[in-house]
Amino acid sequence: MMRSQARLWWGVVAIVLLAINLRPGATSLGPVLAEVKEGLGMGGALAGLLTSAPGFAFAVFGAIAVTVGLRLGLAGGLFVAALAAALGLLGRIFVDSVPLFFVLTLVAFGGMAIGNVLTPAYIKSHYPNRLASLMSVYTVGLAIGATSASLISAPLSDVAPGGWRASLGVWGVVALVAAVPWAVLAASERKRRLAEEAVTQRVSGSVFGVIGSRRAVALALFFGMQSMQAYVQFGWIAQMYRDGGLTPTQAGAMASLIAAFGIPAGFVMPAVVAKVRDPRWVVVVLGILLVTGYLGVWLAPTNLPWLWATCLGLSGFAFPMAMALITARTRDAHVTTQLSGFTQSVGYLASGLGPLLVGVLFEFTGGWAVPLWFLLGSAVVFVAAGLVAAGPGYVDDELAARG
Repeated sequence: MMRSQARLWWGVVAIVLLAINLRPGATSLGPVLAEVKEGLGMGGALAGLLTSAPGFAFAVFGAIAVTVGLRLGLAGGLFVAALAAALGLLGRIFVDSVPLFFVLTLVAFGGMAIGNVLTPAYIKSHYPNRLASLMSVYTVGLAIGATSASLISAPLSDVAPGGWRASLGVWGVVALVAAVPWAVLAASERKRRLAEEAVTQRVSGSVFGVIGSRRAVALALFFGMQSMQAYVQFGWIAQMYRDGGLTPTQAGAMASLIAAFGIPAGFVMPAVVAKVRDPRWVVVVLGILLVTGYLGVWLAPTNLPWLWATCLGLSGFAFPMAMALITARTRDAHVTTQLSGFTQSVGYLASGLGPLLVGVLFEFTGGWAVPLWFLLGSAVVFVAAGLVAAGPGYVDDELAARG
């Protein structure tokens, strides 16, 4: 078995590599979607379904991640997650069949979903005294991976042999590298896994095992609302700015500015959650920023557009806050696993439905007024759920009181 200190450092490397690989499979596709459509002969409706696939896949496969973790152990489950992401991303670049391309894409997203759920639980289990710093490493890694993939996807497609296939496939290679340290950790922790399984017999393998906790339900809603806002902004904010009077280049710059706040957010929010006993006031501030940003984009998009983008970007600090609350509001690592699966399954379902609903509302009404009223209304749910989720206390204690 690996020595304890070496295993901890090896785990940090594994967490960093995996975090960087949990978003590129999704964010690398958009910039080359036109080329993918042409190369595969894919229609517009199927392309739209493909762009919605990450949210729905994260929801569905995230729900089974707890079972995977219980069967294989956390390190074993994360090895499977990285390997599935790698094989799916690599395999799809060699196919010309649209159905097979979808299947392999779902395999990749399934691996990413399992990684989304089990990584916070692994951090909780192996680094209980370093939660804030390791959750910062994890969330910053997510932001770096997402941003890097979206930035280099189109330029790489232009210069690489194979075009869009090479541009998408490179992330499969990177994910394969990420699987290596998890394979080592899984092999070195077989004895520990058997001990974990003995303990987890008292814990439900279902993500719905935490639904009896008011705090767990609130955290799932909070995560869902912030996730929906993020994916709506990824898909629609540039068009809102363009329809408001900005040029395509200016609108793209505003969308990039919003996304760029993900990196500092990953550094800041886990520390805030760890050090501030009652961070509910932070939720209120984030809600005010969210509402201000949307109102600005709606009512004065060409006046100080960077200010509205900054408000929306700062409101996105809710993502690392929600991720940090998953570990901060649980005691037992197995409850953390369940809470992570429940929270992210609900959250990513909202991230798939939200952009779709906004698009339908826009198409039906012919303008942004009704979609923006919907988004402003969702901010109320965002704040209300966040106030319950962020308050002092533990999900474990609520489950025990009901049990």
